[in-house]
Amino acid sequence: MRIAFLGTPQIAADCLAALAQAGHEIACVYSQPSRPRGRGQILKPSPVQALAETLGLPVRTPASMRAPEEIAAFAALNIDAAVVVAFGQILPRAVLDAPRLGSFNLHASLLPRWRGAAPIQRAIMAGDPVTGVQVMRMTEGLDEGPIIATISLRIDAAETAGSLFERAANAGAALLVETLPNIAAAMASETPQASEGVTYAKKISPAEARIDWTRPAVEIDRLIRGLSPFPGAWFEAASDKGPVRIKALLSRAEQASGAPGQVLDNNLLIACGSGAVRLLRAQREGKGAQDAADFERGFPLVSGARVL
Repeated sequence: MRIAFLGTPQIAADCLAALAQAGHEIACVYSQPSRPRGRGQILKPSPVQALAETLGLPVRTPASMRAPEEIAAFAALNIDAAVVVAFGQILPRAVLDAPRLGSFNLHASLLPRWRGAAPIQRAIMAGDPVTGVQVMRMTEGLDEGPIIATISLRIDAAETAGSLFERAANAGAALLVETLPNIAAAMASETPQASEGVTYAKKISPAEARIDWTRPAVEIDRLIRGLSPFPGAWFEAASDKGPVRIKALLSRAEQASGAPGQVLDNNLLIACGSGAVRLLRAQREGKGAQDAADFERGFPLVSGARVL
């Protein structure tokens, strides 16, 4: 098929690589504009743009796909289909309808649960036992189109957003490669989404990332894993130079009690509103991520201390 690919993060780059390897003609790749990244805030292209340039594919990075000149340029591609994976913009009908066969989205949830921007993070934070990836025909409504293909994924007890993103990327890339020929051959059946069970995965706000130790341990554990590795759930600990911000990157809930925020042993067990959370991996501000034992050697949180 002759397709346009629209995507931005690594999960989308993995799908683009699979489609190119499968032999599809990529007429153009669209991605979000380059943004400052890392501690130095250096302007860097998205993973999708970087891969497209490596593959020698034409790339466009419009601020808005609603601009008349972008709509005209997209229509002029004369493509069979558009494939969208975490692009980051709402596409207007003129764009959705331009491809001969339509526009198709790979979404990382089991719709209609977790429509929207952060389905992987929200599924872990909510304690969902299962999620998945689905190919759907795009409509103007947010993730409301009919479903064409599905792969389910179990969410493990130690799952982080990072590990689930990786599994979803692998499964989604394979699903797209398998599904597009069926669409081209008019052999793909489309199933409308259920009207019940609709939830929305809103974008993660900065305020959500700070750990509230008065919450139950099971909720804090889910928050930590759901925001790992980025943006990272965080708290503050005292030092002789003032408060230090610490990202919690991996944890498990345990049965123990104490005042919320109290360190209960010398192995990163911290009391919550009910139960406790043991940190298994953490990152001190300005330092690299470390497993618990290494972290404790460099910045011990001793039994009886309090974190905020």
